[in-house]
Amino acid sequence: MRRSAFGIYGDNDGAVAPTLAISLFALIAAGGLAFDYARMASMDTELQSAADQAALAAASQLDGGAGACARAAAAAQNMLTNRTYMANDSAGTAVTIPSEPTCDASGLVRFYKDIGKTTAATSDADAKFVEVQVDPRQSYYALTPIVGAISSGQMTAIAFAGLDSAICKVPPLMLCNPNEGSDPDFTIANYVGKGIRLVANDGGGIYGPGNFGFLDVGAGNGAASLRNELGRAALAADCVRGTGVDTEPGNMISVRDALNTRFDIYDNGLTQACGNNGALCPPSINTRKDLVQKGNGCGFQQNGNGNGWREPDNDYPNRPIEASHALTDAQVATLAPAGYPRDICHAFSPTGDCSGGRIGSGTWDRFAYFKSRSTNSGGSGPTAEYPQLQPMTTASTTAFNSFLTTNFGTTTPTRYQVYQWEMNNLAARLKTNVTAGLVGSLASSSQPVCAPVGSGITPSATQIDRRVLSVAVVNCTAQGVRGHSTGVAVTKWLDIFLTEPSVARTRTVTRTDNSDVYIEVIGQTQNATDEGAVQLVKKSVPYLIE
Repeated sequence: MRRSAFGIYGDNDGAVAPTLAISLFALIAAGGLAFDYARMASMDTELQSAADQAALAAASQLDGGAGACARAAAAAQNMLTNRTYMANDSAGTAVTIPSEPTCDASGLVRFYKDIGKTTAATSDADAKFVEVQVDPRQSYYALTPIVGAISSGQMTAIAFAGLDSAICKVPPLMLCNPNEGSDPDFTIANYVGKGIRLVANDGGGIYGPGNFGFLDVGAGNGAASLRNELGRAALAADCVRGTGVDTEPGNMISVRDALNTRFDIYDNGLTQACGNNGALCPPSINTRKDLVQKGNGCGFQQNGNGNGWREPDNDYPNRPIEASHALTDAQVATLAPAGYPRDICHAFSPTGDCSGGRIGSGTWDRFAYFKSRSTNSGGSGPTAEYPQLQPMTTASTTAFNSFLTTNFGTTTPTRYQVYQWEMNNLAARLKTNVTAGLVGSLASSSQPVCAPVGSGITPSATQIDRRVLSVAVVNCTAQGVRGHSTGVAVTKWLDIFLTEPSVARTRTVTRTDNSDVYIEVIGQTQNATDEGAVQLVKKSVPYLIE
Protein backbone atom coordinates (compact mmCIF):
# COMPACT_ATOMS: atom_id res chain seq x y z
CA MET A 1 0.00 0.00 0.00
CA ARG A 2 2.79 2.33 0.91
CA ARG A 3 4.46 1.48 -2.40
CA SER A 4 1.24 2.27 -4.34
CA ALA A 5 0.77 5.58 -2.61
CA PHE A 6 4.33 6.59 -3.35
CA GLY A 7 3.85 5.38 -6.97
CA ILE A 8 0.84 7.55 -7.54
CA TYR A 9 2.57 10.49 -5.96
CA GLY A 10 5.50 10.22 -8.33
CA ASP A 11 3.49 9.36 -11.51
CA ASN A 12 3.62 12.17 -14.25
CA ASP A 13 1.05 10.66 -16.61
CA GLY A 14 -1.83 13.15 -17.42
CA ALA A 15 0.00 16.16 -16.07
CA VAL A 16 -0.81 18.19 -19.24
CA ALA A 17 -4.54 17.92 -18.78
CA PRO A 18 -4.80 20.38 -15.91
CA THR A 19 -2.60 22.84 -17.78
CA LEU A 20 -4.72 22.48 -20.87
CA ALA A 21 -7.89 22.84 -18.87
CA ILE A 22 -6.61 26.01 -17.31
CA SER A 23 -5.37 27.48 -20.64
CA LEU A 24 -8.54 26.48 -22.50
CA PHE A 25 -10.29 29.51 -21.13
CA ALA A 26 -7.62 31.80 -22.65
CA LEU A 27 -7.62 29.92 -25.93
CA ILE A 28 -11.39 30.17 -26.27
CA ALA A 29 -11.24 33.86 -25.39
CA ALA A 30 -8.53 34.48 -28.00
CA GLY A 31 -10.51 32.58 -30.64
CA GLY A 32 -13.64 34.48 -29.76
CA LEU A 33 -11.78 37.77 -29.88
CA ALA A 34 -10.37 36.90 -33.33
CA PHE A 35 -13.82 35.92 -34.57
CA ASP A 36 -15.43 39.08 -33.27
CA TYR A 37 -12.58 41.22 -34.63
CA ALA A 38 -13.11 39.59 -38.02
CA ARG A 39 -16.80 40.45 -37.77
CA MET A 40 -15.93 44.02 -36.88
CA ALA A 41 -13.48 44.29 -39.81
CA SER A 42 -16.08 42.80 -42.15
CA MET A 43 -18.66 45.30 -40.96
CA ASP A 44 -16.18 48.11 -41.54
CA THR A 45 -15.66 46.84 -45.10
CA GLU A 46 -19.41 46.64 -45.65
CA LEU A 47 -19.91 50.19 -44.40
CA GLN A 48 -16.98 51.56 -46.43
CA SER A 49 -18.23 49.84 -49.58
CA ALA A 50 -21.62 51.44 -48.99
CA ALA A 51 -20.08 54.89 -48.50
CA ASP A 52 -18.02 54.48 -51.68
CA GLN A 53 -21.10 53.50 -53.68
CA ALA A 54 -23.09 56.40 -52.29
CA ALA A 55 -20.34 58.96 -52.93
CA LEU A 56 -19.86 57.80 -56.53
CA ALA A 57 -23.59 57.89 -57.14
CA ALA A 58 -23.81 61.39 -55.67
CA ALA A 59 -20.80 62.71 -57.62
CA SER A 60 -22.34 61.57 -60.90
CA GLN A 61 -25.02 64.25 -60.46
CA LEU A 62 -22.70 67.21 -59.86
CA ASP A 63 -23.09 68.77 -63.31
CA GLY A 64 -23.55 72.34 -62.07
CA GLY A 65 -27.16 72.38 -63.21
CA ALA A 66 -30.25 73.30 -61.25
CA GLY A 67 -31.00 70.82 -58.49
CA ALA A 68 -27.57 69.16 -58.66
CA CYS A 69 -27.21 68.90 -54.88
CA ALA A 70 -30.71 67.51 -54.40
CA ARG A 71 -30.15 64.98 -57.18
CA ALA A 72 -26.80 64.01 -55.67
CA ALA A 73 -28.31 63.45 -52.21
CA ALA A 74 -31.17 61.42 -53.70
CA ALA A 75 -28.74 59.33 -55.72
CA ALA A 76 -26.65 58.63 -52.64
CA GLN A 77 -29.73 57.59 -50.72
CA ASN A 78 -31.73 55.72 -53.34
CA MET A 79 -29.03 54.05 -55.42
CA LEU A 80 -27.32 52.57 -52.39
CA THR A 81 -28.01 48.83 -52.25
CA ASN A 82 -25.26 47.72 -49.91
CA ARG A 83 -26.09 45.71 -46.82
CA THR A 84 -24.19 44.90 -43.66
CA TYR A 85 -24.69 41.38 -42.45
CA MET A 86 -22.21 41.73 -39.61
CA ALA A 87 -24.15 44.34 -37.66
CA ASN A 88 -26.62 42.99 -35.12
CA ASP A 89 -27.95 46.16 -33.56
CA SER A 90 -31.61 45.51 -34.46
CA ALA A 91 -31.47 48.09 -37.30
CA GLY A 92 -31.89 45.51 -40.06
CA THR A 93 -29.34 44.82 -42.77
CA ALA A 94 -29.63 47.84 -45.09
CA VAL A 95 -27.01 50.58 -44.86
CA THR A 96 -28.75 53.96 -44.85
CA ILE A 97 -28.01 57.63 -45.53
CA PRO A 98 -30.32 60.51 -44.53
CA SER A 99 -31.74 62.79 -47.21
CA GLU A 100 -29.80 66.07 -47.11
CA PRO A 101 -30.33 67.96 -50.41
CA THR A 102 -28.97 71.32 -49.24
CA CYS A 103 -25.77 72.55 -50.89
CA ASP A 104 -23.62 72.92 -47.81
CA ALA A 105 -20.93 71.09 -45.86
CA SER A 106 -23.01 70.04 -42.85
CA GLY A 107 -24.72 66.78 -42.00
CA LEU A 108 -23.81 63.43 -43.52
CA VAL A 109 -23.93 64.51 -47.19
CA ARG A 110 -21.48 67.39 -47.56
CA PHE A 111 -20.68 69.43 -50.68
CA TYR A 112 -17.45 71.32 -51.39
CA LYS A 113 -16.11 73.66 -54.03
CA ASP A 114 -12.57 72.31 -53.97
CA ILE A 115 -10.76 69.02 -53.71
CA GLY A 116 -9.04 70.15 -50.52
CA LYS A 117 -12.41 70.54 -48.73
CA THR A 118 -11.44 74.02 -47.59
CA THR A 119 -14.49 75.82 -49.01
CA ALA A 120 -18.06 74.62 -48.57
CA ALA A 121 -20.35 74.72 -51.59
CA THR A 122 -23.25 77.17 -51.43
CA SER A 123 -25.11 76.45 -54.67
CA ASP A 124 -25.71 73.79 -57.30
CA ALA A 125 -23.30 75.57 -59.63
CA ASP A 126 -20.29 75.47 -57.32
CA ALA A 127 -20.77 72.00 -55.80
CA LYS A 128 -17.85 70.16 -57.36
CA PHE A 129 -17.16 67.45 -54.79
CA VAL A 130 -19.26 65.45 -52.34
CA GLU A 131 -18.48 63.67 -49.10
CA VAL A 132 -20.91 61.01 -47.90
CA GLN A 133 -21.04 59.47 -44.41
CA VAL A 134 -23.30 56.47 -43.83
CA ASP A 135 -25.44 56.10 -40.71
CA PRO A 136 -23.52 54.41 -37.86
CA ARG A 137 -23.99 50.73 -37.04
CA GLN A 138 -22.60 48.43 -34.32
CA SER A 139 -22.02 44.77 -33.70
CA TYR A 140 -22.46 43.07 -30.36
CA TYR A 141 -19.73 40.49 -29.85
CA ALA A 142 -20.83 36.89 -30.01
CA LEU A 143 -18.01 34.79 -28.60
CA THR A 144 -16.02 37.21 -26.51
CA PRO A 145 -16.48 36.54 -22.80
CA ILE A 146 -19.43 38.27 -21.20
CA VAL A 147 -21.48 37.52 -24.35
CA GLY A 148 -23.53 40.45 -25.62
CA ALA A 149 -22.34 42.79 -22.95
CA ILE A 150 -19.74 44.53 -25.06
CA SER A 151 -19.86 45.66 -28.69
CA SER A 152 -17.85 47.28 -31.43
CA GLY A 153 -19.33 50.64 -30.59
CA GLN A 154 -20.84 52.93 -33.23
CA MET A 155 -18.96 52.49 -36.50
CA THR A 156 -19.40 54.50 -39.67
CA ALA A 157 -17.60 55.14 -42.98
CA ILE A 158 -16.90 58.21 -45.08
CA ALA A 159 -16.11 58.56 -48.81
CA PHE A 160 -15.18 61.63 -50.83
CA ALA A 161 -15.71 61.77 -54.60
CA GLY A 162 -15.79 64.13 -57.56
CA LEU A 163 -16.77 64.08 -61.21
CA ASP A 164 -13.86 64.37 -63.59
CA SER A 165 -14.31 65.38 -67.19
CA ALA A 166 -12.41 65.97 -70.37
CA ILE A 167 -13.04 68.67 -72.92
CA CYS A 168 -12.13 67.63 -76.41
CA LYS A 169 -11.31 69.12 -79.79
CA VAL A 170 -10.91 72.69 -78.60
CA PRO A 171 -8.11 75.24 -79.07
CA PRO A 172 -5.76 75.54 -76.09
CA LEU A 173 -7.02 78.81 -74.61
CA MET A 174 -7.75 79.95 -71.09
CA LEU A 175 -8.89 83.25 -69.68
CA CYS A 176 -8.34 84.55 -66.19
CA ASN A 177 -11.66 85.31 -64.50
CA PRO A 178 -12.02 89.10 -64.97
CA ASN A 179 -14.19 89.28 -61.84
CA GLU A 180 -12.20 86.89 -59.69
CA GLY A 181 -12.46 89.06 -56.61
CA SER A 182 -16.23 89.60 -56.64
CA ASP A 183 -17.40 86.54 -58.59
CA PRO A 184 -14.92 83.67 -58.11
CA ASP A 185 -17.49 81.19 -59.45
CA PHE A 186 -17.84 83.19 -62.70
CA THR A 187 -21.64 83.18 -62.85
CA ILE A 188 -22.01 82.86 -66.62
CA ALA A 189 -25.56 84.20 -66.75
CA ASN A 190 -24.20 87.59 -65.67
CA TYR A 191 -21.96 87.84 -68.75
CA VAL A 192 -23.90 86.42 -71.70
CA GLY A 193 -23.93 88.96 -74.54
CA LYS A 194 -21.29 91.16 -72.93
CA GLY A 195 -17.95 91.94 -74.50
CA ILE A 196 -14.77 91.12 -72.61
CA ARG A 197 -11.41 92.65 -73.44
CA LEU A 198 -8.74 90.03 -72.88
CA VAL A 199 -5.11 91.08 -72.74
CA ALA A 200 -2.25 88.69 -73.39
CA ASN A 201 0.27 87.78 -70.76
CA ASP A 202 3.39 86.65 -72.60
CA GLY A 203 4.63 84.70 -69.63
CA GLY A 204 5.84 87.59 -67.48
CA GLY A 205 4.80 87.19 -63.85
CA ILE A 206 1.53 85.97 -62.42
CA TYR A 207 -1.51 86.14 -64.68
CA GLY A 208 -4.12 88.59 -63.43
CA PRO A 209 -7.87 89.02 -63.94
CA GLY A 210 -8.66 89.60 -67.61
CA ASN A 211 -5.42 88.11 -68.92
CA PHE A 212 -5.59 85.24 -71.33
CA GLY A 213 -3.11 82.50 -71.96
CA PHE A 214 -2.65 79.05 -73.38
CA LEU A 215 -3.07 75.45 -72.31
CA ASP A 216 -0.80 72.47 -72.72
CA VAL A 217 -2.94 70.00 -74.67
CA GLY A 218 -0.21 67.49 -75.35
CA ALA A 219 0.48 68.65 -78.90
CA GLY A 220 4.03 69.83 -78.23
CA ASN A 221 5.69 72.80 -76.59
CA GLY A 222 6.22 76.39 -77.66
CA ALA A 223 4.68 78.89 -80.02
CA ALA A 224 4.87 76.59 -83.04
CA SER A 225 2.49 74.02 -81.53
CA LEU A 226 0.18 76.78 -80.26
CA ARG A 227 0.00 78.28 -83.76
CA ASN A 228 -0.97 74.89 -85.12
CA GLU A 229 -3.67 74.34 -82.51
CA LEU A 230 -5.14 77.85 -82.81
CA GLY A 231 -4.96 78.11 -86.58
CA ARG A 232 -5.63 74.68 -87.98
CA ALA A 233 -9.08 73.21 -88.42
CA ALA A 234 -7.77 69.71 -87.68
CA LEU A 235 -6.34 69.69 -84.17
CA ALA A 236 -3.45 67.43 -83.28
CA ALA A 237 -4.46 67.21 -79.64
CA ASP A 238 -7.65 65.54 -78.54
CA CYS A 239 -8.70 66.13 -74.95
CA VAL A 240 -7.64 67.94 -71.83
CA ARG A 241 -8.96 67.44 -68.33
CA GLY A 242 -12.07 69.42 -67.59
CA THR A 243 -11.27 69.94 -63.92
CA GLY A 244 -7.55 70.59 -63.95
CA VAL A 245 -5.30 71.87 -66.75
CA ASP A 246 -1.67 72.76 -67.37
CA THR A 247 -0.81 76.18 -68.73
CA GLU A 248 1.68 76.77 -71.53
CA PRO A 249 3.72 79.94 -72.11
CA GLY A 250 3.53 81.39 -75.62
CA ASN A 251 4.43 84.51 -77.56
CA MET A 252 1.17 86.30 -78.21
CA ILE A 253 2.13 88.09 -81.41
CA SER A 254 3.07 84.93 -83.29
CA VAL A 255 0.10 83.00 -81.92
CA ARG A 256 -2.25 85.91 -82.66
CA ASP A 257 -1.45 85.60 -86.37
CA ALA A 258 -2.76 82.03 -86.35
CA LEU A 259 -5.92 83.13 -84.56
CA ASN A 260 -6.51 85.84 -87.21
CA THR A 261 -6.68 83.25 -89.99
CA ARG A 262 -10.22 82.63 -88.80
CA PHE A 263 -10.94 86.12 -90.19
CA ASP A 264 -9.20 85.46 -93.56
CA ILE A 265 -6.03 87.33 -92.51
CA TYR A 266 -2.78 85.54 -93.36
CA ASP A 267 0.41 87.20 -92.17
CA ASN A 268 3.91 86.01 -92.96
CA GLY A 269 5.38 83.12 -91.04
CA LEU A 270 2.32 80.86 -91.09
CA THR A 271 3.47 78.45 -93.78
CA GLN A 272 4.44 75.75 -91.30
CA ALA A 273 1.16 76.01 -89.41
CA CYS A 274 -1.22 76.67 -92.28
CA GLY A 275 0.47 75.31 -95.42
CA ASN A 276 1.68 77.20 -98.45
CA ASN A 277 -1.78 78.45 -99.41
CA GLY A 278 -3.30 78.65 -95.93
CA ALA A 279 -5.62 75.72 -96.59
CA LEU A 280 -4.89 74.11 -93.23
CA CYS A 281 -6.19 77.22 -91.44
CA PRO A 282 -9.54 78.01 -93.08
CA PRO A 283 -11.60 81.03 -92.02
CA SER A 284 -15.25 81.13 -91.15
CA ILE A 285 -17.57 81.57 -94.11
CA ASN A 286 -18.54 84.79 -92.32
CA THR A 287 -15.39 86.89 -92.00
CA ARG A 288 -17.20 90.10 -91.07
CA LYS A 289 -14.63 92.54 -89.67
CA ASP A 290 -13.90 96.25 -89.45
CA LEU A 291 -10.99 96.07 -91.92
CA VAL A 292 -10.72 96.66 -95.66
CA GLN A 293 -8.36 95.22 -98.25
CA LYS A 294 -5.99 97.06 -100.54
CA GLY A 295 -4.83 95.13 -103.59
CA ASN A 296 -4.61 91.40 -103.14
CA GLY A 297 -2.50 91.39 -99.98
CA CYS A 298 -3.72 89.08 -97.23
CA GLY A 299 -1.67 90.19 -94.22
CA PHE A 300 -2.45 93.07 -91.87
CA GLN A 301 -0.76 96.37 -92.77
CA GLN A 302 -0.21 98.66 -89.81
CA ASN A 303 -1.34 102.23 -90.63
CA GLY A 304 -2.30 101.21 -94.16
CA ASN A 305 1.20 100.76 -95.60
CA GLY A 306 1.27 98.40 -98.57
CA ASN A 307 -1.30 95.94 -99.86
CA GLY A 308 -3.33 93.89 -97.47
CA TRP A 309 -5.90 94.27 -94.73
CA ARG A 310 -5.94 97.67 -93.03
CA GLU A 311 -8.17 100.08 -91.19
CA PRO A 312 -10.40 102.08 -93.53
CA ASP A 313 -9.76 105.77 -94.07
CA ASN A 314 -13.30 106.52 -92.92
CA ASP A 315 -12.73 104.80 -89.61
CA TYR A 316 -15.36 104.01 -87.00
CA PRO A 317 -16.48 107.31 -85.38
CA ASN A 318 -14.85 108.41 -82.17
CA ARG A 319 -18.23 108.34 -80.52
CA PRO A 320 -21.27 106.10 -80.95
CA ILE A 321 -23.94 107.19 -83.35
CA GLU A 322 -26.50 109.19 -81.44
CA ALA A 323 -29.55 107.40 -80.10
CA SER A 324 -31.74 109.58 -82.30
CA HIS A 325 -30.20 107.92 -85.38
CA ALA A 326 -30.08 111.36 -87.00
CA LEU A 327 -27.58 110.62 -89.76
CA THR A 328 -27.70 112.27 -93.12
CA ASP A 329 -27.40 110.25 -96.32
CA ALA A 330 -23.90 111.72 -96.79
CA GLN A 331 -22.84 110.45 -93.37
CA VAL A 332 -24.27 107.04 -94.11
CA ALA A 333 -22.40 106.89 -97.42
CA THR A 334 -19.03 107.41 -95.77
CA LEU A 335 -19.53 105.34 -92.66
CA ALA A 336 -16.75 102.78 -92.34
CA PRO A 337 -17.33 99.04 -92.10
CA ALA A 338 -18.19 98.57 -88.47
CA GLY A 339 -17.60 94.84 -88.20
CA TYR A 340 -19.21 93.56 -85.01
CA PRO A 341 -18.38 96.57 -82.82
CA ARG A 342 -17.09 96.34 -79.30
CA ASP A 343 -19.34 97.35 -76.45
CA ILE A 344 -19.62 101.13 -76.68
CA CYS A 345 -17.72 101.65 -73.44
CA HIS A 346 -14.77 99.69 -74.91
CA ALA A 347 -14.87 101.08 -78.44
CA PHE A 348 -12.89 104.33 -78.32
CA SER A 349 -9.67 103.64 -76.44
CA PRO A 350 -7.56 100.59 -75.61
CA THR A 351 -8.80 100.47 -72.03
CA GLY A 352 -12.26 102.00 -72.49
CA ASP A 353 -14.39 103.43 -69.74
CA CYS A 354 -16.59 100.47 -68.83
CA SER A 355 -17.67 100.36 -65.19
CA GLY A 356 -16.80 96.66 -65.25
CA GLY A 357 -13.24 97.33 -66.42
CA ARG A 358 -12.46 94.65 -68.95
CA ILE A 359 -16.06 93.45 -68.85
CA GLY A 360 -18.40 95.50 -71.02
CA SER A 361 -22.05 96.35 -70.57
CA GLY A 362 -23.43 94.38 -73.53
CA THR A 363 -24.54 97.65 -75.19
CA TRP A 364 -22.97 97.73 -78.64
CA ASP A 365 -23.68 100.06 -81.55
CA ARG A 366 -26.36 98.06 -83.35
CA PHE A 367 -27.49 101.09 -85.29
CA ALA A 368 -24.00 101.79 -86.63
CA TYR A 369 -23.69 98.16 -87.58
CA PHE A 370 -26.79 98.09 -89.74
CA LYS A 371 -26.16 101.56 -91.17
CA SER A 372 -22.63 100.70 -92.28
CA ARG A 373 -23.23 100.75 -96.02
CA SER A 374 -20.04 99.28 -97.38
CA THR A 375 -19.79 96.01 -95.47
CA ASN A 376 -22.81 95.32 -93.39
CA SER A 377 -25.45 95.75 -96.10
CA GLY A 378 -23.50 94.22 -98.95
CA GLY A 379 -22.65 97.52 -100.60
CA SER A 380 -26.13 98.49 -101.74
CA GLY A 381 -27.09 100.30 -98.58
CA PRO A 382 -29.79 99.31 -96.10
CA THR A 383 -32.48 101.41 -97.78
CA ALA A 384 -32.07 99.58 -101.07
CA GLU A 385 -31.51 96.08 -99.76
CA TYR A 386 -33.99 96.22 -96.91
CA PRO A 387 -36.84 98.65 -97.69
CA GLN A 388 -38.17 98.27 -94.17
CA LEU A 389 -35.13 100.23 -92.99
CA GLN A 390 -35.97 103.24 -95.17
CA PRO A 391 -37.46 105.17 -92.22
CA MET A 392 -34.07 104.96 -90.52
CA THR A 393 -32.83 107.82 -92.67
CA THR A 394 -35.53 109.92 -91.09
CA ALA A 395 -34.56 108.83 -87.59
CA SER A 396 -37.41 106.42 -86.99
CA THR A 397 -36.48 104.47 -83.88
CA THR A 398 -39.76 102.59 -84.10
CA ALA A 399 -38.98 101.25 -87.57
CA PHE A 400 -35.48 100.17 -86.55
CA ASN A 401 -36.72 98.41 -83.45
CA SER A 402 -39.40 96.72 -85.52
CA PHE A 403 -36.73 95.44 -87.90
CA LEU A 404 -34.71 94.02 -84.99
CA THR A 405 -37.74 92.43 -83.36
CA THR A 406 -38.85 90.83 -86.63
CA ASN A 407 -35.49 89.26 -87.31
CA PHE A 408 -34.15 88.56 -83.82
CA GLY A 409 -37.14 88.54 -81.50
CA THR A 410 -35.60 91.38 -79.47
CA THR A 411 -34.46 94.96 -79.90
CA THR A 412 -31.13 94.11 -78.29
CA PRO A 413 -29.71 91.13 -80.18
CA THR A 414 -26.21 90.01 -79.31
CA ARG A 415 -23.43 90.12 -81.88
CA TYR A 416 -23.46 86.35 -82.00
CA GLN A 417 -27.19 86.35 -82.80
CA VAL A 418 -26.58 88.77 -85.66
CA TYR A 419 -23.67 86.65 -86.86
CA GLN A 420 -25.87 83.54 -86.91
CA TRP A 421 -28.66 85.42 -88.70
CA GLU A 422 -26.23 86.44 -91.38
CA MET A 423 -25.07 82.86 -91.72
CA ASN A 424 -28.68 81.90 -92.37
CA ASN A 425 -29.02 84.70 -94.94
CA LEU A 426 -25.64 84.20 -96.50
CA ALA A 427 -26.49 85.15 -100.09
CA ALA A 428 -28.01 88.47 -99.12
CA ARG A 429 -25.82 89.47 -96.22
CA LEU A 430 -22.31 88.21 -96.96
CA LYS A 431 -20.43 89.78 -99.89
CA THR A 432 -16.94 89.80 -101.36
CA ASN A 433 -14.93 92.71 -102.79
CA VAL A 434 -17.48 95.41 -101.99
CA THR A 435 -16.23 98.90 -102.88
CA ALA A 436 -19.28 101.12 -102.48
CA GLY A 437 -18.74 103.93 -99.98
CA LEU A 438 -15.02 103.23 -99.57
CA VAL A 439 -12.15 105.60 -100.24
CA GLY A 440 -9.60 104.80 -102.95
CA SER A 441 -8.88 101.31 -104.25
CA LEU A 442 -10.11 99.57 -101.12
CA ALA A 443 -12.54 96.70 -100.86
CA SER A 444 -14.52 95.26 -98.02
CA SER A 445 -15.41 91.59 -97.80
CA SER A 446 -17.53 89.62 -95.42
CA GLN A 447 -16.73 86.30 -97.10
CA PRO A 448 -13.24 84.85 -97.56
CA VAL A 449 -11.15 86.28 -100.40
CA CYS A 450 -7.66 85.21 -99.30
CA ALA A 451 -8.29 81.60 -98.34
CA PRO A 452 -8.49 79.00 -101.10
CA VAL A 453 -11.84 79.09 -102.90
CA GLY A 454 -14.48 77.15 -101.06
CA SER A 455 -12.49 76.81 -97.85
CA GLY A 456 -14.66 79.09 -95.72
CA ILE A 457 -16.17 76.99 -92.94
CA THR A 458 -19.92 76.78 -92.47
CA PRO A 459 -20.80 75.27 -89.06
CA SER A 460 -22.37 71.83 -89.17
CA ALA A 461 -22.72 68.64 -87.17
CA THR A 462 -19.16 67.75 -88.11
CA GLN A 463 -17.53 71.19 -88.18
CA ILE A 464 -17.41 73.67 -85.35
CA ASP A 465 -17.83 77.37 -86.08
CA ARG A 466 -14.41 78.92 -86.66
CA ARG A 467 -15.36 82.04 -84.73
CA VAL A 468 -16.59 80.15 -81.68
CA LEU A 469 -14.10 78.85 -79.12
CA SER A 470 -14.38 76.97 -75.86
CA VAL A 471 -12.03 78.35 -73.23
CA ALA A 472 -11.19 77.48 -69.65
CA VAL A 473 -12.05 80.14 -67.05
CA VAL A 474 -9.46 80.11 -64.28
CA ASN A 475 -9.03 82.07 -61.05
CA CYS A 476 -5.44 82.93 -61.89
CA THR A 477 -4.59 85.12 -58.90
CA ALA A 478 -5.84 82.67 -56.29
CA GLN A 479 -3.91 79.83 -57.92
CA GLY A 480 -0.79 81.84 -58.68
CA VAL A 481 -0.87 80.90 -62.36
CA ARG A 482 2.29 81.84 -64.23
CA GLY A 483 4.14 80.42 -67.21
CA HIS A 484 3.87 76.65 -67.03
CA SER A 485 1.57 75.82 -64.10
CA THR A 486 0.23 72.31 -63.59
CA GLY A 487 -3.04 71.04 -62.17
CA VAL A 488 -4.78 74.41 -62.46
CA ALA A 489 -8.43 74.12 -61.40
CA VAL A 490 -10.97 75.16 -64.04
CA THR A 491 -13.86 77.23 -62.72
CA LYS A 492 -16.01 76.98 -65.88
CA TRP A 493 -15.71 76.01 -69.52
CA LEU A 494 -17.05 78.88 -71.59
CA ASP A 495 -18.12 79.29 -75.23
CA ILE A 496 -17.06 82.63 -76.68
CA PHE A 497 -17.56 84.46 -79.98
CA LEU A 498 -14.55 86.16 -81.59
CA THR A 499 -15.96 89.56 -82.56
CA GLU A 500 -12.88 91.03 -84.28
CA PRO A 501 -9.34 90.25 -85.41
CA SER A 502 -6.55 90.94 -82.95
CA VAL A 503 -4.76 93.95 -84.49
CA ALA A 504 -3.64 97.41 -83.39
CA ARG A 505 -6.16 100.02 -84.55
CA THR A 506 -4.27 103.32 -84.60
CA ARG A 507 -5.13 105.04 -87.88
CA THR A 508 -7.14 107.96 -86.50
CA VAL A 509 -6.91 107.35 -82.77
CA THR A 510 -5.45 104.41 -80.88
CA ARG A 511 -8.43 102.20 -80.13
CA THR A 512 -7.02 98.69 -79.66
CA ASP A 513 -3.71 96.95 -79.02
CA ASN A 514 -2.44 94.05 -81.08
CA SER A 515 -2.25 91.87 -77.99
CA ASP A 516 -5.97 92.25 -77.31
CA VAL A 517 -8.54 89.58 -78.03
CA TYR A 518 -12.10 90.85 -77.85
CA ILE A 519 -14.84 88.32 -77.27
CA GLU A 520 -18.55 88.11 -76.57
CA VAL A 521 -19.77 85.53 -74.08
CA ILE A 522 -22.15 82.97 -75.59
CA GLY A 523 -22.67 80.67 -72.62
CA GLN A 524 -21.37 77.64 -70.79
CA THR A 525 -19.84 74.92 -72.92
CA GLN A 526 -22.46 72.23 -73.25
CA ASN A 527 -22.09 68.48 -73.15
CA ALA A 528 -22.52 66.57 -76.37
CA THR A 529 -23.32 62.88 -76.58
CA ASP A 530 -23.16 62.48 -80.35
CA GLU A 531 -19.90 60.80 -81.30
CA GLY A 532 -19.77 62.92 -84.41
CA ALA A 533 -19.95 66.14 -82.47
CA VAL A 534 -17.09 68.46 -83.20
CA GLN A 535 -16.76 69.79 -79.70
CA LEU A 536 -17.82 68.07 -76.54
CA VAL A 537 -17.24 67.68 -72.86
CA LYS A 538 -16.91 64.01 -72.05
CA LYS A 539 -17.95 63.20 -68.50
CA SER A 540 -15.95 60.31 -67.18
CA VAL A 541 -17.12 57.99 -64.45
CA PRO A 542 -17.08 59.59 -61.01
CA TYR A 543 -13.91 58.92 -59.12
CA LEU A 544 -13.12 58.36 -55.48
CA ILE A 545 -10.66 60.73 -53.89
CA GLU A 546 -10.59 59.30 -50.39
